[in-house]
Amino acid sequence: MNTHVNKNQAHGQQPTAREKGMSRIPGNPSNRFWLYLLPGFLMLLWIIIVPAVWNIYLSFTNYRGIKPPQFAGLANWVRLMKDTTFWVSFCNSIWMIIAMVVVPILLGLILSSLVFDVVQKKFGPKVASTMRAVYYFPQLLPIAVASLVMGWIFRPQNGALNALLKAVGLGSLQHDWLGKPDTALIFLMLIMIWIQVGYPLVIFMSGLQRVDPELYEAASLDGANWWQRFLAITLPAIKPEIFVVALTCTIAALKVFGPVYMLTKGGPGTSTIVPSYYSYVQFFQSQQVGYGATIATALTVVIIVVAVIFTNLQEKVAKEDEE
Repeated sequence: MNTHVNKNQAHGQQPTAREKGMSRIPGNPSNRFWLYLLPGFLMLLWIIIVPAVWNIYLSFTNYRGIKPPQFAGLANWVRLMKDTTFWVSFCNSIWMIIAMVVVPILLGLILSSLVFDVVQKKFGPKVASTMRAVYYFPQLLPIAVASLVMGWIFRPQNGALNALLKAVGLGSLQHDWLGKPDTALIFLMLIMIWIQVGYPLVIFMSGLQRVDPELYEAASLDGANWWQRFLAITLPAIKPEIFVVALTCTIAALKVFGPVYMLTKGGPGTSTIVPSYYSYVQFFQSQQVGYGATIATALTVVIIVVAVIFTNLQEKVAKEDEE
């Protein structure tokens, strides 16, 4: 430290607090960063790790939230494997993945490429930014507000969609869109597409910002149309963003809860039930806390497996691109 102080004094500089030994945090400087990480680690332990361990423990018990839990072994897990409602909810999660991952990614890829490669060139960056903001707007709405708006549109008695059909002479097509088994899941999926599509659009457009515009210009001069530029330039450029969006949206689809709770309550029957809402029903309505914890734990395991698969696949693709 004296050497550093002498060098600073030789150059006419005042020694820093670190060089003077004035740090108020005791211990080796290389280990002091743990003090800054400690609050975050304690919050992680209290909010995430402890409840997760407690939830896993409850999945092996009979517990109704009043009397102490009674150990039940694998009874809840055996029940889960035979529970047709759980498997229906899991199948509905597949449909949610289509509505919140597959369709939004495909639409996001096409729309982001059109906005970046066509709209921005012809109408300027302000128009492109406005369109991006419009598509992203549903993401800014609280899920409860977005669900209330959609519920008002699809309301059977005086909903906007039925009123519009009646106004144009198509009153015979009026329907209880979210209250009938034949349409409830379809329209719930449409609502999730509307909410979700802005997220991949914004992510993909941010990824396209690093692409050299001269690549598009050179491809256009060579006679490439929009679709050819999309396949040759856009897709390879935003491949990392596609993996990120696919992973985050898949996790969101697997644990979706708010729209189901606000719009359909899992019904009619079990036509729109999903694992997270089924777990909620077991926790707070049936008061079968142990079985609700089993459903939540199974859902967590599925999410972890999906995350590991996506991460390994992304690393594999990245290595192949480097080679």
